[in-house]
Amino acid sequence: MRELVRPSRLAAGARVAVVATSGPVPEERVQAGLDVLRAWDLDPVVAPHVLDRHEEFGYLAGSDADRAADLQTAWCDPSVDAVLCARGGYGVQRMVDLLDWDAMREAGPKVFVGFSDLTVLHEAFATRLGLATLHGPMAAGVDFIKNARAQDHLRATLFAPESVRTITSGGSPLVPGRARGVTLGGCLCLLAAELGTPNARPGARGGLLCLEDVGEETYRLDRYLTQLLRAGWLDGVRGVLLGSWHGCDPYDKVRPLLVDRLGGLGVPVVEEFGFGHCEGALTIPFGVAAELDADAGTLTLDEPALR
Repeated sequence: MRELVRPSRLAAGARVAVVATSGPVPEERVQAGLDVLRAWDLDPVVAPHVLDRHEEFGYLAGSDADRAADLQTAWCDPSVDAVLCARGGYGVQRMVDLLDWDAMREAGPKVFVGFSDLTVLHEAFATRLGLATLHGPMAAGVDFIKNARAQDHLRATLFAPESVRTITSGGSPLVPGRARGVTLGGCLCLLAAELGTPNARPGARGGLLCLEDVGEETYRLDRYLTQLLRAGWLDGVRGVLLGSWHGCDPYDKVRPLLVDRLGGLGVPVVEEFGFGHCEGALTIPFGVAAELDADAGTLTLDEPALR
């Protein structure tokens, strides 16, 4: 697995676009997120359809075409330095194939931040644009708005990425050891759902795979992991980082499944690494070469996440 192109870091005054690619977003949450961005001396702009709600399917932030247009317009705007997703939910899979990837590639690299349903776009940006991305808090998310740890780590990654080259989680080894590879991953259920689609990677070979999920029963997590195993998608993975399992069964039920499904890979696995749907979530860059030390609970990037 090769390293991907790292976009440039942000500076004071940078323009950042907030888009809603998935679920509907409460206006008060958007405004609170914009206040945080302005406090960072950024210039946030809100895409036209961020506050939309689909007429028939209320779990979508407007129509597929409008959500895709908002993302593409923001990405292709030369005045925009970064695109931050407002929230996750569901909906990226419905709009991702409406994007003009040639036009987005021509627009050049810029910073992309999101997680959860945005796993689909992390994969697509990697395969279509060869671009490193940031798995981190979203602009209208409660964690982004209210949690100092999440705010501080994302801000440092955006403005001074050399200061967070070593990400220290406090996690512990599920399987001890060290491994080197290129970071990738996201929400487990979406990685499984993306198998066989045009934007999905053929597998995690050579990678340090980051996995987390939310609101899933243990048998469903079993299904997703087993699907990845049966498809050969985990063949050649170098190491695994496990984030949060918020809203899933109690961790003492989830953990034995993780041991059962991942312990036989013969690679280091670190648990409770502190990214995903958890309070104070860390920002993890995808597409960069790094070393995982499962015993120490650290991920050390070869180079800063952003240039």
